[in-house]
Amino acid sequence: MSEDGYRIAVAVGNPDTAEQLVRTAADVARERDGEVFVVGVIVTPQESPFALFTDEVITREFGDERRAVLDRAVSVASGRDVPVSGKLFVASSVARGVLHGVRERDCDALVIGWEDRTRQNAVLGSNVDRILRRADCDVLVEKIGALAGTVEGVLLPVAESRHAALAASVARAIAVNNDARVTLLRVVESRREESAARDLLAETADSLSGVETETVVRVGDVPERIVAESERHDVTVLGATRSGAIRRRVVGTTPQEVGRRADGTVILAKRGDGSLVSRVFRL
Repeated sequence: MSEDGYRIAVAVGNPDTAEQLVRTAADVARERDGEVFVVGVIVTPQESPFALFTDEVITREFGDERRAVLDRAVSVASGRDVPVSGKLFVASSVARGVLHGVRERDCDALVIGWEDRTRQNAVLGSNVDRILRRADCDVLVEKIGALAGTVEGVLLPVAESRHAALAASVARAIAVNNDARVTLLRVVESRREESAARDLLAETADSLSGVETETVVRVGDVPERIVAESERHDVTVLGATRSGAIRRRVVGTTPQEVGRRADGTVILAKRGDGSLVSRVFRL
């Protein structure tokens, strides 16, 4: 992790989603008095004739489109009152370029987009899967909903997971910077679990200082209840969960299902594996 302050990277490529991803990164950075590092990637497959050129030549001669997206993203972050910088990287894949950028600048966290264009054997998409498996830092995967923009309500489903505190801190950052309310949701299988659920929600609510909160307990199917509640909120933030014995599942079945079914913006938070205690929790 960087020694000179908190730094969050944001990978941009699609001009339709870049601004929203940068806004999320800026919200998190502001809460930690940190900075935003915008990463763009020019992909040159190894068998491509472009591999004969240096990275500098490729960036200068063939990177106009990516540079335009990068520059626009940097300007958006600048308007959110956070220090920001950006750089284009040349790599054989998006995942390689993004990870190179994160490691070069020693970033504490990364925001990436998920557009749900997956192969049958992919969890969230090949590039996103690779980044989630290989990144040492915290990762926020954001699927932008149709109504992305003004945030008035944030839904935080609460689970007992090593990623739960990261999800809560992201929900708080978004709420603080948008003057929004956070609804904490716990879904249980039966009424017998309600008391324990309310205790867990109260404990989580205590960590969201300075934010207006509401606690809700629902009984039923977890993804179904979360998706239903998400319809009343602009953003839903979930911590990753380890479910099942399939090793490639780096997010968990519930967050995946919610991300695919919910119409609004969904952010999946995965705590980094690079250290026993990530910078987000220390701060």
